Amino acid sequence: MSMSDPVADMLTRIRNAHMVNKKKVNIPASNLKSAIASVMQQEGYIESFSVAGEKSDKTLAINLKYYQNKPVIDSLERISKPSLRVYAKSTEMPSVMSGLGIVVVSTPKGVMTGQSASAQNLGGEILCSVS
Repeated sequence: MSMSDPVADMLTRIRNAHMVNKKKVNIPASNLKSAIASVMQQEGYIESFSVAGEKSDKTLAINLKYYQNKPVIDSLERISKPSLRVYAKSTEMPSVMSGLGIVVVSTPKGVMTGQSASAQNLGGEILCSVS
């Protein structure tokens, strides 16, 4: 059965793993999910991630990050959905928690944070917010 929103599934799996204090979560892999995980790792929201397996059986293994036995990720929300895409210009990038969180944006130059997209004068689709 096909999934209508794989990115939302990824975010939900991470949220659920945090609720039960799991150290690692496995997700069916894709290039977009790997790019989102890369941004989350660069910003310090996850420890690490790796992709394993063959073509159709690829799995994205994400090692979650905790600080004093509490998850580093407080909130993880999907912004742009298949039923309602959300785009922003470089001058209109939203801020999360007054700059304490990030938005992950898909731009013509790849997936990056909203802040780095604004710095490069790029707009794009706002995928999710992390705080």
